[in-house]
Formats: sequence, C-alpha cells, structure tokens
Amino acid sequence: MTQTSVQTTHYVPDDLPTSIRHFIGGEFVDSVDGETFEVLDPVSNQTYAIAAAGQQADIDLAVAAAKDAFSSGPWPRMLPRARARVLHRIADAVEAQDARLAELETFDTGLPITQALGQAQRAAENFRFFADLIVAQADDTYQVPGRQINYVNRKPIGVAGLITPWNTPFMLESWKLAPALASGCTVVLKPAEFTPLSASLWAEIFRTAGVPDGVFNLVNGLGEEAGDALVKHPDVPLISFTGETTTGQTIYRNCAANLKGMSMELGGKSPAVVFADADLDAAIDSTLFGVFSLNGERCTASSRILVERSIYDEFCARYAARAQRIVVGDPHDPKTEVGALVHPEHYAKVMSYVEIGKTEGRLLAGGGRPETLPEGNYVSPTVFADVAPTARIFQEEIFGPVVAITPFETDAEALALANGVKYGLAAYIWTTDLVRAHTFAQSVDAGMVWLNSHNVRDLRTPFGGVKASGLGHEGGYRSIDFYTDSQAVHITLAPVHTPRFGGN
Repeated sequence: MTQTSVQTTHYVPDDLPTSIRHFIGGEFVDSVDGETFEVLDPVSNQTYAIAAAGQQADIDLAVAAAKDAFSSGPWPRMLPRARARVLHRIADAVEAQDARLAELETFDTGLPITQALGQAQRAAENFRFFADLIVAQADDTYQVPGRQINYVNRKPIGVAGLITPWNTPFMLESWKLAPALASGCTVVLKPAEFTPLSASLWAEIFRTAGVPDGVFNLVNGLGEEAGDALVKHPDVPLISFTGETTTGQTIYRNCAANLKGMSMELGGKSPAVVFADADLDAAIDSTLFGVFSLNGERCTASSRILVERSIYDEFCARYAARAQRIVVGDPHDPKTEVGALVHPEHYAKVMSYVEIGKTEGRLLAGGGRPETLPEGNYVSPTVFADVAPTARIFQEEIFGPVVAITPFETDAEALALANGVKYGLAAYIWTTDLVRAHTFAQSVDAGMVWLNSHNVRDLRTPFGGVKASGLGHEGGYRSIDFYTDSQAVHITLAPVHTPRFGGN
C-alpha cells in the first residue's frame, strides 16, 4: 500500500525569533524566576526558540495589569463604536500580514501552508464579525403600560482568562480574543506550550491598533503551571478553554471554588453518517476533507464514518483509493495536503493508535510513516474499515489523520452507533431524504450538525458540544452573553402598592 508523499526540506522563515517572552501591562517581559521551556518545529523536531515559562508570579502580574486596566482604564467605558473601530484595525493588520502569519504558523504547527493561510484570514474575519456585532447589540426592554419599565443593562464582567490549544492556534486565539475585547473585558491569554510563536504576534498588532496597555496580556507556559494558576486566580471571574476533555474536567473542578463562569469546547469523536441515497461523490470529498484537513488535528473531525451496508464496499474502496493519493510532505509546499503533526509527543500518541487499529479493523490505507519522509512527525492518512463500536479507535479521540469506517443496516442502528460514544461535538449526515435528514439531525447527540456538508460555519450560530465535548456555547450573541453580565433595571412609573408591615 503506497502513499503519495513529497520529500521535505527544512524550511526556516526569515527573522524567526529565538526567544518568546510574556507580554504584561504593555511590555514584553521574562518570567519572574527566569523559567523557560524549549519550542520545537515539527519537521526537524529541533529547538528553534526558548520561551518564557510562566508561573504563579507571572500570572499574578498579568492579572493585576488586566484588573487595573478594567477598573480604571478606558477600554470597558468606550462606546461600542469606538471599540469596534479598534477591532477593525486589528482585522486590517491581520489581513495585511496574512502570508507572514501563515508562514510562521506552518513552521510552528506543521499545518499545510494553504490551510494556515485560510486560518489567518479567518482570524481577521472573527474580529470584523464581533466588531460589527457589538455595535448592533440590542437588549430587551419591557413595559407594563402606566406602571413600570424594565430594561437590561449589559456590563463586561472583568478579567477573562483565555486558554487556547495548539491546533490552528492563531485563529482559535482570535475566536476568544475578539468577543472578549468587543464586550469590554480585559484578558490574560495562555496559549498552548507546543505552539507559542503566533500568539506572540498579537501584542504588536493590538498595540498598533490602539488597544490600551493592560487590556491584553500574554503569559506562556505549561498548562499545569501557568494555566492552573490562571484558572485558580480569584481575580479572574471567567475562563474560556479549548482543549481535550480530561484537562477540561480538571479546569471544571478548579473553577468551582470561586464559582467562575466557564465556557469549554472539549474533545470530539464526530460521526459522518452516509446513507445509500446520498450523493456519494460529494460525501467522499467531504469526509476526506473532514478528517484529513488540518492534519486531522481538529476537534470537529469526522473521524468515524458510518456507511449504509448496501454502499459500504463501494464507499470503502473509493475512500481508501483517494486517501492513498493524499499528498503528505513539506508543510510549506502549496501542494501538500497533510503536513507534520505538531510535536513528537503527539506523533507518538497517534502512532500508538495506528498500531491499536491494526488489531481492531481492516487496514485500507496508510498505517505508518511515509517511506520518503524518515524524519519529522509525519503520519500517512490511515483508513480502517470494519471497525466495531467497542474498538478503541471507534471510541477514543485520536486527533490525527486516522479514520474508522463502520457499516450499518438501519436508521436505528446508525443512530445508536452515532450516539454510542462519550463525545457529542459535531455530526455530519449525508442523505437526500429530507424527513430522514431532519429527524436524524434532531436525534443525534451533537452540539452541531451538518447536513450534506463538511464543517462550514456561520459565525452567528452557536458553537459547542454536549456530553464530554463541552460546557456552554460560543458564537454570535452567545459569546457576548458569556463575557457580559445582564443586569435587570426596573423603573416604577406609578405608585406601588406595598403591604404596610408594622403599620397598624
């Protein structure tokens, strides 16, 4: 079984920083105690930079700067239109350097350059979207004629703690930063330790756009050190986290002591259900893209494909043939479709699941490292068929270019298979039967469902999962709701009858 691949070169962008520092109160700073960690690039697995490793003292400084900017600075008190102008300038700056952002993101993460460019452009769109949304924000007013008017006063909550993952880091940082800043909050961002490079670019982008000092603060470091200190800090009332489920459970417990607001988008093992009446060409295109784009390192990946028995053999054969032709190679090569996984630790995890899969399913494509790529974190797109619902590769999130295909006979069996895991982030349904499509979509355990499509999002809609895939939803006004308090104000227009206790 051969895999299409191209020999890599070790491309290193010009002017690559050799050190990555925190950004606190408008200044780049080292850790208080001088702690650092090494940052690797995923093609060579060599150290290219030394990053400051945040500890409790660094988080304390960042939170203090953010709290002061919230309490006495201009940002929360600016008119929505004024904040929106700043957010649009941020979007302009991101668009103006999208090629450079993509180049650095590709080097740091191993994502194919064409996909990294799309993520940079999406980051700009996130800021534009929330800039417009905050100006259009309207709140409820209720009137009892001649008696009372009641209205909602929306207020930013305070310092938001943002903890972001290493897959598409720059875009996912923008997904949290844009609504938090639009709402008038100040922030402390803790990016993933595997991929701190692009996060460091926000500081200059924000400063040039006119974000006041202290509104944006960045602390690099390990999750169990910097992340844990941020979650537990008493002056941080909100935590927005994207990452894997076990870490989310730890954050949930640690937020409880201070009753913090939480928004958590966690793991996924999303099904793509392909019925016999589906447009098979479109379903194959979409399910290939859905699991192998972004190197398979995506929470909404359609990593379980459930196929009706009557088309199962044809689907498996065509799917495997296409998977074998996916181009694996140098992330900076525009022809590359799957690049290098983010880090050797993650590569080892994914490869362990590939070996497990060889005992749990029929290997149709991939199953190891491409022969022409002996170095770097490369995994051939791997396809297993005949995977039982009890198999680990069916039940557990792999977060790499590995897919499990399972047959079903009836709609009821398909639904049981789709819902038969602990996760519930996304689902994809392929059928031309309108009644079946809506009935199945409303019955599946998933926070988001796509009918006859891969993951194409409208930013106005809620994003989030159910079961082990998350807590709460973001997107559109739901993001604004998370970063603000809604205060009810009641105004009396007429004499109010009050029982006169003690008035006898």
